[in-house]
Amino acid sequence: MPVGHTTHAVLAAFTAIVTVVALPVIARAQATMATVIVRVEHEGEPLPGALVRGPGASVRTGDDGSATLSLPAGEHRLSVALLGFAPESLLVTVRAGAEHRVLVELREQAARLAPTIVTTTRAERRIEDEPLRVEIIGEEEVSEKVSMRPADISMLLNETGGVRVQSTAPSIGGASVRIHGLRGRYTQILGDGLPLHGATPGGLGVLQIPPLDLAGVEVVKGVASALYGGAALGGVVNLLARRPDGGRELLVNQTSRDGSDLALWTSDELSEAWSYTLLAGAHRQRRTDIDGDGWTDMPGYERAVVRPRVYWRDESGRSLWMTVGTTLESRRGGTMDGANAPDGAPFAESLRTRRADAGAVGRMARGADVLALRMSASATWHRHEIGMATERDRHATMFAEASWARTFAWGTSVIGMAAQHDTYRSADLPVFDFDFVTGATFAEASVTPVPWLSASASTRLDAHDEYGVIISPRLSALVRLADGWTARLSAGTGFFAATPLIEEVEPVGLAAVGRSEINRAERAAGGSFDLGGRLGPVEINGTLFGSRIEHAVVVQSGTESPSAAAVHLEQPRRQIIGAPDGELVLTHAREPVWSWGSDVFARFRKEPVVVTASYTYLRVSEHDPVAAVRREAPLTARHTAGLVTMIEDHQAGSLLGVELYYTGAQRLADNPYRSRGAPHVIIGALVQRRFGRATVFLNGENLLDVRLTDYHSLVRPAAGEGGRWTTDEWAPLDGRVFNLGVRLALIRAADDDHH
Repeated sequence: MPVGHTTHAVLAAFTAIVTVVALPVIARAQATMATVIVRVEHEGEPLPGALVRGPGASVRTGDDGSATLSLPAGEHRLSVALLGFAPESLLVTVRAGAEHRVLVELREQAARLAPTIVTTTRAERRIEDEPLRVEIIGEEEVSEKVSMRPADISMLLNETGGVRVQSTAPSIGGASVRIHGLRGRYTQILGDGLPLHGATPGGLGVLQIPPLDLAGVEVVKGVASALYGGAALGGVVNLLARRPDGGRELLVNQTSRDGSDLALWTSDELSEAWSYTLLAGAHRQRRTDIDGDGWTDMPGYERAVVRPRVYWRDESGRSLWMTVGTTLESRRGGTMDGANAPDGAPFAESLRTRRADAGAVGRMARGADVLALRMSASATWHRHEIGMATERDRHATMFAEASWARTFAWGTSVIGMAAQHDTYRSADLPVFDFDFVTGATFAEASVTPVPWLSASASTRLDAHDEYGVIISPRLSALVRLADGWTARLSAGTGFFAATPLIEEVEPVGLAAVGRSEINRAERAAGGSFDLGGRLGPVEINGTLFGSRIEHAVVVQSGTESPSAAAVHLEQPRRQIIGAPDGELVLTHAREPVWSWGSDVFARFRKEPVVVTASYTYLRVSEHDPVAAVRREAPLTARHTAGLVTMIEDHQAGSLLGVELYYTGAQRLADNPYRSRGAPHVIIGALVQRRFGRATVFLNGENLLDVRLTDYHSLVRPAAGEGGRWTTDEWAPLDGRVFNLGVRLALIRAADDDHH
């Protein structure tokens, strides 16, 4: 049977099994339902618009301050939230067939954000109740970064402690997301829980996602294969979309380096059940040689992005979310027109990207049970010109998942099945093609045996057609200490389906790979411990983390490559392959990669001032195949820190922000000019003011004008391994940049919180 037919059959079987298991449970729950009427007040007055959440249901209070939920018999936890008030949660004991009335009194609170519900773990718990450490980038922070960099999410992620957007191909601006120093291929980027950007969206993926339609970001650091399989070995970045609120917004932005952005976000309710959002954007950057050496420092690009989303829900707890998206981009780097590389010849480099995706999430809630179906498909076409060579390829990912979650008096449980089909096709180097089909089952249980302790256990079994059956367990615990302090402990294992598409190959292309000895999955184990709480107006959190990766894929020159026997490889599942003229060798590291360190985060909030400080200490070591000793991993600063101060007047719509980020020294690999990068400080400032429906912003980045080319040339004196002409980018190339723009509210959004 063809692979495509097999995949569809597996998806249909998984969906049928979960549905058959869930329907009898839902039927039994309906027979034991009861009505719970929650009235929300403040100082005796009803509060309309408050969000009341129960197991599988979310209802807003009406004009009389009341919300009605249908719940099964048993003990359930309800949460109540409204902007401007402190959230409340309570336990309710429900008797079958009875009507229960509950009164909730909310107290005023200066905080502007509603309680955060974590969706990445599928159980949809409040972040305060989630045993697994999940970091949230809220809507206010996203909005600030839209004003700083409207074209992509690199700044949004780069300023998160322990996360770094690392340049992988300076000549065309390629980048990937590293979490705790691990390679970007280990980071899974999701859109509302779907792999809309592919299985491993390295390269330019993170630089092609505009932030205007994001409501927040959830980040899980460390081994997360128990949640999302092999693509999440290093962590998960889940991008949460803005929900329809009737608003329409137009953004226009211009930079001092001749970059332009035009983006439109609009939403509306088509009926009581149907609503939509639409993002459309056009972005461009002029190709620029800042230091005048004839080589591109800022690649030029033209990009168009379109993403509509459609939402439907009814009063019975059923909902459906659908999206399609497309990205069209052309980039150009290499030598400038009329200039030559050090060998006396021009070196042109360009990349054309065409991407399309579609996804849907359906939910059916009945009492304490929630059945969810998720599916997506994405395809990306590249045409990469490197010097005189051209490489054309296609990446495609098909994904489907069915899960059933249930809330009990003692906690929650989630079971499910998933299937994923990842393909890579190269029109010019078909020897590197791969076709992976993975079926998975997963389960999670979260319990709260006593009020001060919550724990969760999750496991995932992946049946990979190339690397066999792999089990990825994870255990997490949350301990509530005195005075609101909490401690979290988590540990798990994971894997990554190894391919030749690694960061070191991206700037030179697969034609530079003369031999690939990859024959096993990369495996990891990791854990973390964090402690968090408050000291007056200061929120504090500290984390200790560590992970170990075995069989990591590494690149070596042909003369330094050990044979398969020398590195004790098992009988390969795949043939040893390579390009005829390539000089690089891909193989598995003899010894594991170690990553360990600590994050410290503190936030002072006293209106109108918010001060955020962060510090990361990071050690990543790997085996040096030439010297046969352990070495510090390249492009990994041991010390990084940040300090952000924001002063905001919400009533006047004004904002003043100053940011300072420190990056310590880092080891450089194969750099002919120096072995370590210099420590440097990046300072930025943002001024924003609202005038009626228009918000005008002026942002300055890298005000000290720190540039890599102040230390050494980006271009090597002679081509390096694989024919590479550029060094790694360990400091900024664009230098000081200002951008001036306006965000125009075409229709004011409703004064409501977004969920």
